[in-house]
Amino acid sequence: MARRKYTREFKLSAVQLVNGQGDSVVDAAKSLWESIPTASAGGSPRFPVSRGWHPAVKGALAAELHRLRKENARLVMERDILKKAAAFFAKEQL
Repeated sequence: MARRKYTREFKLSAVQLVNGQGDSVVDAAKSLWESIPTASAGGSPRFPVSRGWHPAVKGALAAELHRLRKENARLVMERDILKKAAAFFAKEQL
């Protein structure tokens, strides 16, 4: 697969979205994704044809996936602790 080339203007707008406007990486990626030319069928926009994911979107999705997995692990641990505490206190009251 050939490496994509992006204009200097596109790269600067990506940096400006995150640094200048304070957007999150995910919001910036969504905004940039909308600015990429897409193929349309019946008036509804589609993902770019045979281009794959935009690199900014890939990075943002990977970061979001990492954050969600980390949060999920923390929530599972908290749930397990609460289950054990509930069982402990239920035994203690009998």
